[in-house]
Amino acid sequence: MIDSHGIPSKASGPSSGASALSKDAQAFAIEAAQTAADRHCTDVRVFDVRGRSQVCDYVVVASGTSDRQVRSVASDIESIGDANGQHRFRTNADPASTWIIVDFVDVVVHVFEPSRRGYYDLDELWSDAPEVEFARESTS
Repeated sequence: MIDSHGIPSKASGPSSGASALSKDAQAFAIEAAQTAADRHCTDVRVFDVRGRSQVCDYVVVASGTSDRQVRSVASDIESIGDANGQHRFRTNADPASTWIIVDFVDVVVHVFEPSRRGYYDLDELWSDAPEVEFARESTS
């Protein structure tokens, strides 16, 4: 369903497919985190904020080492979202690109430079939320 602002609403109820939407969101959050880690971001974390946030279901937080890396990783995650039907609702960045937020409605991705991440401390904000494991399975 789309609300009056054109935003997909979160489905609820047994016949609505809410669990399928949640699994899709979780799978995308995991893929976004894996992408950030693959692109050499550090301290990548996925928080399951269902029931804690009225804004989204998953928050992905990652640290990049430069504004170039932060922009590149955010762009890569947007592309992966598009390819998987998780279209970006909006993106916001500070003027120096030391923090980029990519909002996919059910998943919100924050890519920071470390000093900006430390200042806003989203890790502490969501410290009561369970973390989702995202490491790729080893093929050995």
